[in-house]
Amino acid sequence: MSLLVVGLSHRSAPVSVLERASLATETQAKLLQDALAAEPAAEAAVLATCNRIELYADVDKFHAGVAELSTLLAQHSGVGLDELTPYLYVHYEDRAVHHLFSVACGLDSMVVGEGQILGQIKDALALGQELHTAGRLLNDLFQQALRVGKRAHSETGIDRAGQSLVTFGLEQLAAGADVADWARGKRALVIGAGSMSSLAAATLARTGVAEIVVANRTRARADRLVEILGQSGGTGVAVHAVEMAAVPDELTRADVVVSCTGATGLVLTAEAVAGALGLAFDPGHEAPAATVPAPPADPDRHAAWVENGTTGMVRQAVHRTTVPAQGAGPVRLALLDLAMPRDIDGATARLDGVRLVDIESLAEASADAPMAADVDQVRTIVADEVAAFGAAQRAAHITPTVVALRTMAADLVAGEIARLDGRLPDLDEKQRAEITQTVRRVVDKLLHAPTVRVKQLASEPGGAGYADALRELFDLDPQTVAAVSRADLNDPNRGRS
Repeated sequence: MSLLVVGLSHRSAPVSVLERASLATETQAKLLQDALAAEPAAEAAVLATCNRIELYADVDKFHAGVAELSTLLAQHSGVGLDELTPYLYVHYEDRAVHHLFSVACGLDSMVVGEGQILGQIKDALALGQELHTAGRLLNDLFQQALRVGKRAHSETGIDRAGQSLVTFGLEQLAAGADVADWARGKRALVIGAGSMSSLAAATLARTGVAEIVVANRTRARADRLVEILGQSGGTGVAVHAVEMAAVPDELTRADVVVSCTGATGLVLTAEAVAGALGLAFDPGHEAPAATVPAPPADPDRHAAWVENGTTGMVRQAVHRTTVPAQGAGPVRLALLDLAMPRDIDGATARLDGVRLVDIESLAEASADAPMAADVDQVRTIVADEVAAFGAAQRAAHITPTVVALRTMAADLVAGEIARLDGRLPDLDEKQRAEITQTVRRVVDKLLHAPTVRVKQLASEPGGAGYADALRELFDLDPQTVAAVSRADLNDPNRGRS
């Protein structure tokens, strides 16, 4: 079996496609169940964020796996396969491991170095564990990815290479001014109470806004976020929750709005924002759709295509889909849309006194962000960890065979000791124990060197055949080896932190 990932992200697809392909939690669960029911996949996990949708699987056939996972992504995202395929990338075996580790370190994020992706990887693993679609390989992979990401953040200055989307977004709203000076005294409306909205509310509180109002479809979650913000203390910010129905009224009093919900439609229309500001709204002219250059159809060339400059072309195309000009006059209302699909109508940017920052404009702004030297350190960490993971997986592949060999040897010793009891019934317990221990020591010493060496050899590239050689040499029952593998896979403590 081999690791395969098929997905799309802000690096390979325009925001308009990512919006349409976004997956709700219940859809992710159905996708995983269907992936496991498909013939090529033995395990599956899905990583779905604002900027990426990736399906990971342990497959026995590469081409069949690519076809099946691509089809499943199209079916569950609602974007036709023909339309989706040009934006998909494929990574296989070590390259797939390298990709996830890079994602975990924030190297593949829209804002390089952001740390929120670690929580999203943890959530992806938890869903796979809950649905029993993540087996030994994906448990090991995602757990290791979390460790690699934490190592990158603790051992390097990758955090200096970029900021979280929230911080970066607020900096874009401040338009070059100090964020704390810009935010001081403002009244903020946060729509949504999920992880991103919670981060936004906490960040706003630290920047020094005067008041934060939280609106959410489920009032209890909004109340809970308010409670958490109140417990943090020390900010002096007034915080309270309202129903979603109160958003139009709150909009008339807000200076800053941050929205990140799971809604499939717009939460704030341009007409609603115009009404809150007392402006007339003219739908006007729609921005033309962007044309993104088509990638190679060959999956093996796709990753190289993405890395070799296509990111810039995609970002340029993304920029062309953004409303080109902000409204005239001083900013009366600053809007930050961190949702995918978008929460705030892009046409609001044309309203006088409105400044809009969304995923599209963040993509364009981050394209020119300076890359810190720490990124090179993180890339070195990723390369080392990919090699270590591959060696560990190859070594683990032979472990069931080694365990089966030692089990067979222990059974032989037990059988011979039982036969000795029949031939020498007068042995006392001390004599019998000494003989038993001696025979076990001899067997252990005979097996020690070859089993240690075969594990070393198996951990090297191309070492997968040593397990087969060991089974053949010692005539091990394949069913016994398989039973050891199943016992390891079903260990309830495996793959859980």
